[in-house]
Parts: sequence; C-alpha cells; structure tokens
Amino acid sequence: MVIFVILLLLLLPHIACKVQDVQCRTWRSRPNHPRFYKRGDFTYGAIIFQSALHPPPITMNRHPDWEQALKIGVTENYQHPLALAFAVKEVNENPQILPNITLGFHIYDNTLDISRSSAAAMQFLSPKDRFLPNFLCGTHENLLTITADVTKRYFPIPQIFAIYKIPQGVVSTLIRYTARTGEEEGDFLIPPPVDSVGCSFARIPSRRQEKLLHRELIYDSASIIPENSEIPSFYKMVPKRLDQFRGILKLLDHFQWRWIGLFATDGMTLQWFIQKMVPEFSNHSICFAFLDSFTSFEYDIEKRSYVKSSMYLSDKIMNSKVNVLVFHGEATNMIFLRYILHLGIKAQMQNPKGKVFILTIGMELKTYLFNCILDIRYISGALSFALQSNELQGFRHFIQNRNPSNAEGDTFIKDFWTDQFCCKFQDTVMGSMSLLQRNYSGRTYSSPCTGEEKLESLPEHVFPRSVTGQSYSFYNSVYIVAHALHALISSRSRSKAGMKTEIRNLHNHQPWQLYHFLKAVSFNNTVAEKISFDQNGDLIQKYDIINLVTYPNQSFNKVKVGRMDPQAPPDELLSINEDAIVWPSRFNQTRPVALCNPKCPTGYRKKSKEGESFCCYDCIVCPKGWISEHEDMPVCSKCPDDQYANKGQNACIPKTITYLSYEEPLGISLTISAVSFSILTVLLLRIFLKHHETPIVKANNRDLTYTLLISLLLCFLSALLFIGRPDKVTCFLRQTAFGLVFTMAVSSVLAKTITVVLIFMATQPGSRMKKWVGKSLASCIVVSCSILQGGICLVWLSTSPPFPDSDAQSMTEEIVLQCNESSPIMFYCVLSYMGLLAMASFTVAFFARNLPDSFNEAKFITFSMLVFCSVWLSFVPTYLSTKGKYMVAVEIFSILASSAGLLTCIFFPKCYIILLRPELNKREQLIRRGKH
Repeated sequence: MVIFVILLLLLLPHIACKVQDVQCRTWRSRPNHPRFYKRGDFTYGAIIFQSALHPPPITMNRHPDWEQALKIGVTENYQHPLALAFAVKEVNENPQILPNITLGFHIYDNTLDISRSSAAAMQFLSPKDRFLPNFLCGTHENLLTITADVTKRYFPIPQIFAIYKIPQGVVSTLIRYTARTGEEEGDFLIPPPVDSVGCSFARIPSRRQEKLLHRELIYDSASIIPENSEIPSFYKMVPKRLDQFRGILKLLDHFQWRWIGLFATDGMTLQWFIQKMVPEFSNHSICFAFLDSFTSFEYDIEKRSYVKSSMYLSDKIMNSKVNVLVFHGEATNMIFLRYILHLGIKAQMQNPKGKVFILTIGMELKTYLFNCILDIRYISGALSFALQSNELQGFRHFIQNRNPSNAEGDTFIKDFWTDQFCCKFQDTVMGSMSLLQRNYSGRTYSSPCTGEEKLESLPEHVFPRSVTGQSYSFYNSVYIVAHALHALISSRSRSKAGMKTEIRNLHNHQPWQLYHFLKAVSFNNTVAEKISFDQNGDLIQKYDIINLVTYPNQSFNKVKVGRMDPQAPPDELLSINEDAIVWPSRFNQTRPVALCNPKCPTGYRKKSKEGESFCCYDCIVCPKGWISEHEDMPVCSKCPDDQYANKGQNACIPKTITYLSYEEPLGISLTISAVSFSILTVLLLRIFLKHHETPIVKANNRDLTYTLLISLLLCFLSALLFIGRPDKVTCFLRQTAFGLVFTMAVSSVLAKTITVVLIFMATQPGSRMKKWVGKSLASCIVVSCSILQGGICLVWLSTSPPFPDSDAQSMTEEIVLQCNESSPIMFYCVLSYMGLLAMASFTVAFFARNLPDSFNEAKFITFSMLVFCSVWLSFVPTYLSTKGKYMVAVEIFSILASSAGLLTCIFFPKCYIILLRPELNKREQLIRRGKH
C-alpha cells in the first residue's frame, strides 16, 4: 500500500501536465468568417467593416446557410486591412522596434451583423481550430490587442474583452436605425428591401438586452463610447464628436452660414447636441431651421418600405429654404441617407435643388457594391470631415503588386476582385465562403480571373491609392501596440542578455500588462507625425476637410480643401482654401448663402420676428441721425455730435462749421442794410442840425430829436455785432448793447409823446401842467428808463454773461457757432422791458392822435410804435422756430425793421417839409394850421 502511494505521488505531476495538453472535444468548428490573417509570435486582432451582410432565413432545425446571404461591399474599405498588413510588415522588418519578435494579425469582417460579429469576437478567445471560448484547451493565439469598428449593438464586445483584460482600440464607429410600426420594433443597420427600386437590404431584429444597455451608456463621437468609461483597457482612436462639431462651427462661421439644418445619429446624440452645442452655435449667431435624427424615420413593415419617410426626408432636405445641411453619423447612416433620398427624389423630381451637405467623419461618400445604383448628384459640392492622412512611403507599391495569387490568408480579396475586374474564379482556393459566381453586386461573370489584373487600374473613387484617414488610423494603431510592447520589454530588462530572456518569457505574458505602456505611448511615426493619447485615452488627431465632386457616371472625386487642428489656437483652428471648392451647380460657383432672410443692408437694423428663431428677422431703417455701418447690425449707432449720417445712413460725415458771416449773401445783404440805414440816419441828423433853428425842428423838444436819431444810429450799428464769427467781446456786447440803445430810442419816443401831451394840456386855461413842460422832464424820462435797462443788463453780465458756443444739435449737417445767452430769462427780461416801453409809447400816442396837426407828432409816433410792436411781437415766435445762423438773421432783421420804422414814420414827414415844403416851416404857418 505504501509503495502504491509513493508511485502515485511520483506520477501525479506527469498526469497533471498531460491534462493541459488534452484537446477539447466539441462538434462545433470555427465559423466561416471572411478574414485576413498572418501568423506571428503575437497577434494583433481586428474586427472591421468590410461589407454588410443580409442574414439568410433562420429556422430552428438547421444552421443558417451563410453562403446564401446577400452582401453589400464597400470597395474603399478594402484599403483598411491592407494598411494594417503594411504596418505589420514594416514593424517586423524594423529591428529597432521588436527585435527577434514577429507580429501577426487576424482580421475579421463585422458584416454589420451582430451574431457574426459576436462570433468573431469570441473566436479570439477560442482555440485556433475550434469555436470554444473561455476554455484553456488546445493552442491559443498570443493575442496582444483588439481593434474594432463598434456600434451600439456591438458595445458588449469591448466589455467581453475587458473581462480578459485585453487592450482594445476603437478606430471607427457605426450606428443603428430603428423602425416602429404598431407594437413591432426592429433595428436596421441598413435600409430594408424595397421592391419599387429593386434594391435588397439587411434587417436585424431588435433585442431587449440592447434596450437595457442603452440606459447605462453615455454616447461619445457618433457612437456608443462612454465618456466616463469604466473599462480600463479601452482606447479610443475615433474622432471626438465635440472636436468635429467645433470644427463645423468654425466652418459655418468662416462662410457666414447662419441658417442650417442638422441630422444627428440618434435621439441621444441629438439631445446631447441641443444641450452642449446649440448654445455655442447661438453665441456665433447660428441657428437651426430644424434638428432631427436618423432614428426618427419609420419603416413601414406592412408595406416593407421607407417610402413615407423618404418622401418626408427628401422634402425636408431638398425642398426646404435651408441651403446648408449638417449630417452627423457613420457609414450606415450614409447608406440610409443615399437610399432614402434616392427614393424621395426619384418620386418627386428629376432635378433636385442643390444643397451644401456638411458630413462628419464616417459619413464619407464611398462606392457600395450591391444590386442597386443610388444617385449621388445631390451630394456634389459637399464638404466632408475626414481623419487626417499622410502618404506612406512604399504603401502604393505594396497595393499595386497585390493580387489573389500572393494574397496568402486574405479571403477579402476574392469578392473585391470578382466585382472590380468582372471575372470569376475557377476553384475555391480563396476561402470557404467563396462561391464561383456570387459577389457583392449579385452579378455573374463568365470570364476567368487571371490574377494579372492590377489594382492601380481601378478608378480612384472605387479603390483609392492615396491613404484614407481610416486606413491611416489602422496603420498608426499597429505602431502604437508595437511601441507599447517595445516599452514593456525595455522596462523589464535594461541589459541585452536580460532582454533576450524577457522576450522568451513574453510568450507567457498577460495582455493587461500593456495598459500602462499604451496610455503613455508617444512617438513619431514613419512620416514624422507625433502619435500619442490624451489623459482620457483619446488619440490626439487632426482632420482634413474634403470637397466631394460627383459626375454623371456616378463617379466622384475627393479634393482636400482644408485642415482642422483641435489643438491649435482658436484663430488657427481651421484653414481652408475656398478657391479650390467646387460648389453645387445651382450656385454657379459662387459662395452659397445660408440665411433665414436676406441680410439687412447698411442703414438698417434687425428687428426680431415674434415666435421665430433669432436668425429670422425684419429689417427696419435706422432713425434719423443714426447709422449702421455693417450688414445685419442688431442696433443702429448714433453719430457723434460733430458728425451727421449720410443719405444712406451707413456712415457719419463731419459737420461743417457755420455762422452768419460777412462773406455769404445773407450776411452781405444785412450788412449793407445796416450800413445804409446808418448813413441815412446820419444824413437826417445832419439835416436837422443844419435846420435846427427852424420851427419844425424846435417843436417837441429839439434835444429829444437828436437823442432819438443818435439812438437809432446806434441801433443800426449794433446789428453789425451779430454778424461774423462769435467771440468773447461780441458775445459780451451784442445783446446788452442792443438792449441799451433800443431802450434809449424807445424812451426818447415815449418822452416826445409825453411832451406833446403836456404841451397841449398846459395851454388850457388854469392848467398847472406848465411847470412840467420843459427839457428836464424829457431828459429825466430818457435817463431813468435807460438806467433801469442798464441795471438789468448789469445783473445779466455779472451773473451769467453770454459766451461763444457751438450748437451741433439744431442743424443736421452743420455746427453753428453762436453766442450762448447763458440766461434766457435775462434775455427775455431785456426784451420785455423794451416791449413795455413801446406799449406805453403806443398807448400815449394813440390817445394824443386827435390833437392839432401843427404841433402834433402823436400820429406819426402812433404809426411808428405800431410798426415797432408788430415787428417785435412777430420776432418771438419766429426766433423760437428758426435754427442756426438764421436765428441771428431774424434778430438782425427785427432790429433793422423796427429801427427803420421809427426813422421813417417820425422823421420822414419832417424832412419832407424841411426839404420840399420850406414855406410850411414857419411859425405863422404852424400857428395858422394849429387854429384850424
């Protein structure tokens, strides 16, 4: 018994070791996936989008026959696995990166089918020749990392790999479509079959598990990548949607497009955009005619068509007033959009209205192979964002020499080759899924493929020779993993011998050991571009702006017209060559206008329309004196006081300085009038002085006559103070001098009137008025009245004297230099006092008008005061209603008119007698006339 136990203990380790080599017995072999593989010490895994697969009929009694599935090929995407293979080839040939280590790859097509994509993911966790995930039996590939195109329904794939702590990178993303009718719901990766146009499409049923997953995720980019992901092995190489939208914002701002429409991937992305981006767009005066998502278009299951949605979408896109439309989504969105617009446009019109499409990354225009041709003319002139790419040295030669005979391990090439060169293969060497006469387009060919066909002969839009943005990302992802692995090896052993030992030990490595090195990777790739991740695990990327130009034969050209660098300063974030852009033909190669209504021209301002977006407004003219120098001004601006608005109200013009000068006609005429009346007054004074002994001069106080004439002379001369550029002296003197001399004149008239009345009263028997008759009373009246007016003027000058000023408000185009009276109250006090004296003179003269004519000046004084009062009563409203230098002209005219009225009415009759009727200028004649 003891011997048996000893033998058992000795043999137990050997039995345990044998157990590890036991092959798992299972009836299920590896699924038939299209794939591209190359063996190596370490395997780089990838699940990428090469084609869309319509699943065959599913029954419960047999396995689906995937050989009968309809495929839709994407010709451009065949470059992606080639770029990955080229990168692996370069890494293996470079001893500086992974010496003594070979890197292999294993690429599966996700086919936009959840079951096959999940099976492909599980295959990475299975033995090489069996589909048996999660069992450590048989031989496993030494998997380093997984790179995948991911969708909402594929997001469990990163979670599955996270369980095994396998590093993962997402290079691009896809999305889903949802159709609802009644109680039935289904998810569509591409539009379902429609018999009316003869196109076949794939449909995938909905699942409750996906609904539960939707509630737990926050979506990033155009996909389902969580912003606060708890998956430490997850690294994003997809473009950030925030960067893309900010690039679009810069693009819209550059072209001054203010009125746009937007379609988002799904409702959650749309809500994110409304909350996060709409305020930023509004800050740049950009608003939206509509905001919609692709998931809002319903599939009519009963009619098995999208006709209703296609009519709605095509009308919303092609017939709306919006000229610029932004589409945010991925490849499946582009298929859906092209299909829906094809249906709607075909049903509604032959020449659709041109629009400018702005497409985010993933919505690039590509050539799809299936049994339907979708019109692309409405996409011509679109601007598409793409990942920045650079030409890779040797890559063009790599793809030019590729053909089925040297494409070992590549099962993708068969269908691609068959359709592009219209030939068929005679055997099944190209893979288990190969059918002799089945391909993407559904067509059959009779000519055999020789293998001598060249990829370089294909059109650029079918298979580009230039490196695309996604291919460039796959290329860089290989180098990222290689550099991380190199850093891992270097960190464990610094000596050459230690490094060789570590390389041998790495075959037993765990993938999670790459986490730290992947996050910290930073290097310059083969084209000297720096590659690194940010703190959130996102690859730092730049973007190209592509102009899509389509042709009637359904071919197209992609022209790089600009770049966008999210890391650059705001003013350098976007660079674009507008001259290189080909716009839709509708715009005749002029920049399209995207406005809700035409811009308000200069001289107008915007007025918001009630109940509409701020981009929609009316244009109203600016108020008088206000301008708007630019188009679409929200408010008008007032011109400075020394400027005025031009006729178009879009510029301010300096006002001209003006005043009543001696050089202008009005000033000249007033000056001549003042001087002429002054000369006339001097002549009259000379006449009266010459005939001072005659009875008519002696009558009614000769001294008062001289005083009145001198006062009138000064009145005429005072008018000259109002003409010319105002200065301190003229402003100080003009109103006070005018007030004083006019007061002297009016008080002299009043004294003469009172003298006439007293003389006739003194002639009455027993009258006591004789003692009042004499020169002393008249002089007292003149002096006292003048002193009172002088007191008023003295108070005025001492408290608030007039001063030179400018008036820029009263005249639109002129700045009037004037004298500011400083105190209007004092000015009108002076006028009022003169008016009071004039009214007193008029009243006394009116009552004395019936006295004998020989000694009676009362009638002439009455007429003169009537003229005087009429002039100054009309002066006040006229003065207040005029502006600028014409106010001064009104005052001068009033001075001259009133003074001339006194002069003519009082002195001309006497001059007539003195000069023309001297026989009447005798005492006897006057006494005789007085008796009558």
